[in-house]
Amino acid sequence: MVTNGAALVPQAVRKRARFHPLAVREVRKLTEDSIEVTFAVPDELAGEYDYAPGQYLALRKELGGRELRRSYSICAAPVPGELRVAIKRDLGGEFSTWANESLTAGTVIDVMSPQGTFTTTVAPDASRHYAAIVAGSGVTPVMSLARTILAASPSTRFSLVYSNRTAQDVMFLEELAELKDRHPSRFALFHVLTRERRISDTFSGRIDADRLGTFLEHLVRPHDVDEWFICGPFELVQLVRDTLEDAGVSREQVRFELFTTDRPDRPEGSHGRPVVVDEREGVHTINFTLDGVSASVATALHSRETILNAALRVRSDVPFACAGGVCGTCRAKLVDGTVEMDENYALEPEELERGYVLTCQSHPTSEAVTVNYDA
Repeated sequence: MVTNGAALVPQAVRKRARFHPLAVREVRKLTEDSIEVTFAVPDELAGEYDYAPGQYLALRKELGGRELRRSYSICAAPVPGELRVAIKRDLGGEFSTWANESLTAGTVIDVMSPQGTFTTTVAPDASRHYAAIVAGSGVTPVMSLARTILAASPSTRFSLVYSNRTAQDVMFLEELAELKDRHPSRFALFHVLTRERRISDTFSGRIDADRLGTFLEHLVRPHDVDEWFICGPFELVQLVRDTLEDAGVSREQVRFELFTTDRPDRPEGSHGRPVVVDEREGVHTINFTLDGVSASVATALHSRETILNAALRVRSDVPFACAGGVCGTCRAKLVDGTVEMDENYALEPEELERGYVLTCQSHPTSEAVTVNYDA
C-alpha cells in the first residue's frame, strides 16, 4: 500500500498463479443459498496473498474423484492474515452445492494467489464518484471495492444499483446497510427486485433497457461518474456497457467482470480433453515458457486443441481457473506465430495490443506457436 499522494487502495499486481493449501477459519451463512468463507493465511505466505479490492481467488478441490476449480471474488477490504470469499449455490453447480452444504471450519482447500484487474486506485485527496451496477453474486467484488474506496478518501462517493430476485436473495444485506449508515452522504444504494413488488415500480422488475435508462437519467447520471463497475450475467453486463457507450462514456471508464458467460452458443474451455496426436497427419508445435522453464508439445493439425489443453498434457502446473475465457488466469504473451482466440471476456484492449492471449481460448493457426506465461 502506498501513501503520500499515491494510491491508498492497493494496486493489482499480477502474481504468478500458484496454489497453496489454506485452512478455512470460518463459514458464515449469508442467505439460504450463499455463504461467506474465511481462509486463514499463515505469515510465511502473506506476500503471496496480498490483494487489491475487486480481485478473485481460484479454489481447487477434489470431489467425487475429479479435480474441480472455481473462481470466487474476494468480498472484504484487504486485511492481513485472512481472505474472504462469497460462494453462491448455482443450479446444478457441483462445487458451490458442496460448499454450501458441507464446507466447515478446518477444511483445507487449495487456494490460488489473487488474480484479476476488476479494481482501481484511489488517492487520499481524490474527489471522485464511482458507480456499480450488479446482480446477484456480482455484488461480491463490489463489497470489497466500496468498503475500501469509501475508507480511502473522505470526499469520494460510491453509488450501487443492486438487482436480486427477492429480498431473501440479497447477499450482504446487513453489511450494505451498515455501509450506508457509516457514509450516508457518500454511499447511494438502490435495491432492485425482479420477482418481488417494491413500493416503486422503478425498482420492481428486471433491469432492461427502459429501466436502465430511467436509472441513468434520474439516479446515477453517466457524466457524473468517473469510473463504472459492472458485474453479473452476460446480458446485463453487455446491456450496461452498450448503454453507457451510447451515452458517451468511454470504455476506459468502464470495468466489467463475468462469473460465467451464460451463453450456451459459445465455446467452453477444453482443458482435460483427450487428443490423439499422429505426427504423420500433421501437427502444430506449441512452445511455452513457465517459471523460466521452456517446453514443447505437439497438437493434431485439425483438432482445434487449445494451447492450454496441450500445455497441460506436459505440465500439470500451467495456470488456469475457469477455462472459459472469463477470468484471465491462463493469460500468456504470444511471442511467435499466430493464433485464433474464440472468446475474450478478460483481457483489456491494451493487453491485446501488447500481444497477450487467453490460452484456454487460443488455437494455433501457424505451424509453430510460442507463448510466455512469465511475461
